Amino acid sequence: MHALAIAPPLTAVPLIAAALLAAALVGACAAPTNSFGFEDVEVDATTLPSRIAFGSCADQDRPQPALERVVERDPDLFVYLGDNVYGDTEDMDVLRGKYETLAARPEFQSLRAHCPTLAIWDDHDYGANDAGKEYPQKEASREVFLDFWGVPMDSPRREHAGIYHDHVFESGGRTLQVILLDTRTFRDALVRNGDAPVPPHKNDYRPNLDPTATILGEAQWAWLGERLAVPADLRIVATSIQFGHSYNGWESWTNVPHERDRLIDLVAETRANGVVFVSGDVHWGEISRQPVEGGYDLWDVTASGINQDWDVIEPNVRRFGPAVAEHNFGMIEIDWFREDPSVELLSVDVTGAVRNRVPLAVSDLRFP
Repeated sequence: MHALAIAPPLTAVPLIAAALLAAALVGACAAPTNSFGFEDVEVDATTLPSRIAFGSCADQDRPQPALERVVERDPDLFVYLGDNVYGDTEDMDVLRGKYETLAARPEFQSLRAHCPTLAIWDDHDYGANDAGKEYPQKEASREVFLDFWGVPMDSPRREHAGIYHDHVFESGGRTLQVILLDTRTFRDALVRNGDAPVPPHKNDYRPNLDPTATILGEAQWAWLGERLAVPADLRIVATSIQFGHSYNGWESWTNVPHERDRLIDLVAETRANGVVFVSGDVHWGEISRQPVEGGYDLWDVTASGINQDWDVIEPNVRRFGPAVAEHNFGMIEIDWFREDPSVELLSVDVTGAVRNRVPLAVSDLRFP
């Protein structure tokens, strides 16, 4: 029901109009500033992103020219996939200081002023290399993370352990869901190879075959099942560690294979169409394809790192196209205006060159 409007005196109209115009300009131009001093572009759930960029592994003390290339590609949304700073401390003042260093970087400020940003964490911004639920400062670290990424104090995200959450964007009868997982807070200890690894195990870790071992924890699993049941045309599932590749001995979902199988099964049980994974961590970029019997291929676009690299790119039998050794980021570009929207998966290097491109359609991400 609308209240009855009472017209102001005619002499007051120009002053009121001027005041309303000034307020509208402030509302349109001003962006909220968080406690770390940089401006954010707020997430708008009624605007459907067509260009989603993402990346991981950014040393806050070094230049980040890859972010300049991100801005040049004009994304509607950027997703940080972890190792957003290299904290590696149990001292929260030290951790906060490293976030402050990132906040002061002009490349970061330019990105944050250009488009909305979502984030998850990996081990180094969580607090310790390869850490899981044993990290003693996980609750304090979580508060610093939520503060830095501008999560309001009354947000439901502050009411549960961990940093998992999702966003649903809807417009023109289309829906995009972005699911952001927490692979640190609840994860059980990994199984190390030791001094004499048994082939074919290599590098730091072998698969943990304990059926009780977890990556996500039961509360997050229950939440994820509920969120996958939400109708959506396309779902981007952000996980800090790789999901779709084959075992290589570093951190990934292959460390706890029954949890990886559980996620594949959960997609099938919920009949969740449109799932595409994005991941980071390894300091190289690649696109992996996991065939699923009775379902559709699950793709994983790994984007790592923004300013970090690695000497050896591990073999991956699920790799589709070339890997990217140089600093890089990933993109998913969607043409929502087609009857069957197109979905392009991209690996982009620090020069802005597209190094790998996988063209798909929404219909390719559907159960038969």
